Amino acid sequence: MNHGSKTVDYFGLTFDLASVLMITVTCVIVFLIAVLTTRTLAIRPTKAQNFMEWIVDFVRNIIDSAMDLKIGKDFLTLGVTLLMYIFVANMLGLPFSITVDHNLWWKSPTADPAVTLTLAVMVVSLTHYYGVKRKGLSEYTKDFLRPIPYLIPLKIIEEFANTLTLGLRLYGNIFAGEILLGLLAGLATNFYSQSVFLGLVGTIGAVIPMMVWQAFSLFVGTIQAFIFTMLTMVYMSHKVSHDH
Repeated sequence: MNHGSKTVDYFGLTFDLASVLMITVTCVIVFLIAVLTTRTLAIRPTKAQNFMEWIVDFVRNIIDSAMDLKIGKDFLTLGVTLLMYIFVANMLGLPFSITVDHNLWWKSPTADPAVTLTLAVMVVSLTHYYGVKRKGLSEYTKDFLRPIPYLIPLKIIEEFANTLTLGLRLYGNIFAGEILLGLLAGLATNFYSQSVFLGLVGTIGAVIPMMVWQAFSLFVGTIQAFIFTMLTMVYMSHKVSHDH
């Protein structure tokens, strides 16, 4: 667990190269899944097409539970993209991690708070954009004055709170899972420096907990992708629906 991150500075900004690498890997995997499951669309769908259609129907049901589907159908692509991207990102650091010269290079990009908070800021910004686009600036501004103008400070605080909780919830769950997996992996390997017997005992003692925790992390990663997508549609509904 004693590792750092390789960083570079450009234009006064610091970039974590491991996060940049894993974001790129996640994007490539999601792009390949999308292409491979939709390149041969047919009336009699293949298993790959069935898989993508299931994801689309799943996200459509999420949108339908948050707002009128006539209003929310335009956000279907956003929902599918978020669900697939966050799920893949959550899974990348689950089977293993790669450390070179004490620098961590392979991990879940969502185990970085900068990545999850950037996603949260993007989502909240999109809700405001579509709110103004659907209602007009004047009507959208009036929503902040309802039911009474004195609540404006609370509504502004709510926007910041939504952003922080949306990003930190995802980060906290994925980062904590990887920390525990790292500790269990250390239990399996650290004792070899003392003796082979103790090393074997540590390995045997860590195998079952690691398998159990990896299964639980798979569940947590899936749930967090669902929760992030669901909350995105709920926040979007609050901004674009006229009954809010």
